[in-house]
Amino acid sequence: MSVPEIILEVKNLKTSFATDSGEVRAVDGVSFKLPKGQTIGIVGESGSGKSITSLSILRLLASNGKIKEGEVLYKGQDLLKFSEDQMRKLRGNEISMIFQEPMTSLNPVYTVGQQIGEALMLHQNMSKKEAHIRSVELLKLVGIPSPDKRVKNYPFELSGGMRQRVMIAMSLACDPEILIADEPTTALDVTIQAQILELIKELQDRLGMSVVFITHDLGVVAETCDYVAVMYAGQVVEYADIRSLFHYPKLPYTIGLLKSLPRHDIEQDKLEPIKGNVPSPHDMPVGCRFSPRCPAATDLCRAKMPQLETDEKGNQVRCWIYSEEWDGESEVNIYGETRIAKSRGTETVLPD
Repeated sequence: MSVPEIILEVKNLKTSFATDSGEVRAVDGVSFKLPKGQTIGIVGESGSGKSITSLSILRLLASNGKIKEGEVLYKGQDLLKFSEDQMRKLRGNEISMIFQEPMTSLNPVYTVGQQIGEALMLHQNMSKKEAHIRSVELLKLVGIPSPDKRVKNYPFELSGGMRQRVMIAMSLACDPEILIADEPTTALDVTIQAQILELIKELQDRLGMSVVFITHDLGVVAETCDYVAVMYAGQVVEYADIRSLFHYPKLPYTIGLLKSLPRHDIEQDKLEPIKGNVPSPHDMPVGCRFSPRCPAATDLCRAKMPQLETDEKGNQVRCWIYSEEWDGESEVNIYGETRIAKSRGTETVLPD
């Protein structure tokens, strides 16, 4: 089987913000790979660093934010070494982003046609008339009815679902290689959410885009992604192909997230929420950052940070249970599921 081409690789990304209380590390050593034409989901609770990771990739941080370390390799070139002029040419052209809230991302004093057309004139050297014609085509592509009329509307004249479709049309205007979708369905009702997800998938298949899908919703991840990076407190704590993650999650945090998700394919007496909260970036635990909430935590977990362990499939987990140094029981019960410690036996292997 041929090895897929990696179009985007993030290596040891560290992003900090200067605050009145001192420097805060929002992203702390994040690494992942995005194969060409495929989708990676970045998932985790609010405050885990998902959105800051995406903004760091495009270098769209607030003025008090700074990338301290790492590489963002797009087609082998490190975007962190690009000039600001090079990044302006890349953003919205080769790498596009759908932002979380379309009402705050769209300019209220310009029509949607003017806003879509701006990118086309800037990156594709189209005339105003050509950009208008292409804007109508894009609105039709994303399923907006009467696109020749809607192209003249202002954002406040459209519903939430319509505005989100306009954002998608804007992001697709220049046929990007990569689409970053940051919680694109958060503010929408479930019917519109399903339509937007289906639209992104359909357009990806048609245009051959690679997608970074940022969400807190594992249900959305199951429907849309090929790979998943689970983030917690600024770090990637588990990385796996979609089948491995849902059928045999390793990390206690990932297991807890899945246990708190309503499922129709298995019998559930009740949902089991993870106790506690994500730690404050001003006061991170000394050892594993999930240890204060973890039902399997030992003294080792509370004293020392685990490293990412990689298995033969390339899946990764940041947990002492899967390390030779594990100091707990050989069989570990995590939210009702048994896992075998690496130092005491052989892990369960998924069938092909």
